[in-house]
Amino acid sequence: MAREQPQLAERLLLQPLLAPLRRCSEATELALQDLTAGAVLVPEAELGSCVEDVLKVFVVGNDSSSLLLGSLQPVLGVVFSLYSFARQNVSYLRSPCQDILLWFLEKAEREQALAVLGGLAGLSSHVPTLHPRCQLQVGSEGGAAVVLQETISDEDEALYQKISLEQCHVESLVELVSHCQKSGLAGDFFIHCLKELTQVAAEDEEAPNPAVEPGGSLLELEQHQARQGRKLLVLQLVAALCQGVSDTVFTDIEQVQQFLAAVLQRACAHPARGPGAAAEAQTLAMAMGLVAAVLGGAVQLKSSDFAVLKRLVPLLEELSRSYPEPLTQELASDLRIAILTHGACSAGSLGTAAHGLLGAQPGTAAPSPAGRAPSPPAHRDSSSTGQSRGRDPGASAAPRAPSPAPGGLQELLESACDPQPPARAAALRHLASLVTQRDPEAARLQEKLLQVFLENVQHEDAFVYLSAIQGVALLSSEYPERILPVLLAQYERPAQGKEDTMAAVTRMKLGEVLMRVTRALGDMVFRHREPLIRAFLRGARDPDGALRASSLSNLGELCQHLGFQLGSIIHEVTCCVTAIARTDPEAEVRRAAVHVVVLLLRGLSEKVTEVLRDVLRDLYRLLKHVATAERDAATVLHAQLALEELDAAMRRVLFPPQTLEKKIVVLP
Repeated sequence: MAREQPQLAERLLLQPLLAPLRRCSEATELALQDLTAGAVLVPEAELGSCVEDVLKVFVVGNDSSSLLLGSLQPVLGVVFSLYSFARQNVSYLRSPCQDILLWFLEKAEREQALAVLGGLAGLSSHVPTLHPRCQLQVGSEGGAAVVLQETISDEDEALYQKISLEQCHVESLVELVSHCQKSGLAGDFFIHCLKELTQVAAEDEEAPNPAVEPGGSLLELEQHQARQGRKLLVLQLVAALCQGVSDTVFTDIEQVQQFLAAVLQRACAHPARGPGAAAEAQTLAMAMGLVAAVLGGAVQLKSSDFAVLKRLVPLLEELSRSYPEPLTQELASDLRIAILTHGACSAGSLGTAAHGLLGAQPGTAAPSPAGRAPSPPAHRDSSSTGQSRGRDPGASAAPRAPSPAPGGLQELLESACDPQPPARAAALRHLASLVTQRDPEAARLQEKLLQVFLENVQHEDAFVYLSAIQGVALLSSEYPERILPVLLAQYERPAQGKEDTMAAVTRMKLGEVLMRVTRALGDMVFRHREPLIRAFLRGARDPDGALRASSLSNLGELCQHLGFQLGSIIHEVTCCVTAIARTDPEAEVRRAAVHVVVLLLRGLSEKVTEVLRDVLRDLYRLLKHVATAERDAATVLHAQLALEELDAAMRRVLFPPQTLEKKIVVLP
């Protein structure tokens, strides 16, 4: 009927179907004078029936005609508000609302879908949202009802509710977008938000601040506040997308180019100055580093991909002329040349420019990321000759790294000490992959590899020390008998002098290494049970509170892995945990001590009464004491969780589930 008689279908079918949603939409004029606060605008049964009918007609019917899409778009804001409300509460409406929204985003044109997402985020008025006087209320049947909201007289309370609602909507939108990564919509929306951020920042620079300049009118002040609110909303949205969407957000080189163009356009429009210069420079460094990584082989480029990347050439040329930092100008010029020559002239020039950027101002935050961005292509090109000699001619071009000749491994070891963090991290990850492949040359130099990894664990850059942690963990899981004693000795080494803080941070990183090794060893960790527990117990008595909490967290995870293999050492663990939970001055450490008990009970499950029979009473008394006397709310929560675990375990032992069996006996 929608295809043959679209006008009748819309008037007689679609409008009555969507009437409950339209009734509470922002675009609908409500007769507020006839309604009192708390009046039910849409009952729970009517709203639930409407959502289910919309799901059946639109999603199950799966007819993506322009009539259906056009009629559904005006109520998507209400559906999204309902979806966001259902995420925060227990409601069966969450799944159907999510299916309706995802169906529309999938079937609509890309520009229309992006406009709808922007409207749901509050960046535009393409999608009418829930009326500001309407409020969703939890229903008695697991659904929701729309009621008229009471007017809030307290301005602070109204502002708090508004900010909380915006935060909830942003989180819901990010979760919704995370389901659209395969289609490329997530990447396009991320680029759309970056362009929006560039536009908002440009408008903010052009418009004067009426709060600072005298003689500003009230209208100008309101417009300035609206611009600032929009800017904060875009920043919040970009930050949430960066955290909530995985690294597969970009599905093709076209999206990567659009992302880079958005960042470079922003740098060209207003170079980094003022208090936000460091963040702006880091963003630019990330973009230029991504260009260098793409040219350096992170992505297999074809001639058509270079045609796409050439769209960045005008922006890089403008950046090389107008950016205030001369070394960044040089780097932009080198990147432009590398794109135009299809990477043929990238190695030496990019490496020199990056090294100059890094060494020019080592104390500042802005040039450092820009300087270290393009280093991977240089090291890739410098080590490609040595690697190609050791490669099997018949091997296919697979992502797995080839086994290098001794010269190539030596170059990797040298790169692992490079002053540029990206080159150092790339070398560390390559060395870790060689350990995973059990390369014979890497096995012969395992002590040298361990030394290199341990030195990089102390590095300040997160990309470097996380790569080093991964390398040490892989090396230890492959050769635990040799490597674990060295790690335990480093972990138990006390801090001296002024290096207390740095030593505590390094020991916490080594604790993370030990836990990764524990997970990798699995049941074989029993052979190293006593030295590991002894190291963590010593760490639990360290003067540094953060290290004590970290050691207790590691101890709890180790006990969970060991389970019934704990043996008599459980007495030492119990005494340590009890003393810390009762007497430690820092709430974070007491919280970690109680969390050890939670993990221990979860790991033992039904074997609690067997393994902990001698200390179960002491643990129970400790948990009851913490639940009643502790002032830290998080610690009390951990104690309550542990009591629930203990209660569930004891109920399983005392009241085992009864199984009903049906037997058929054949009489003789």
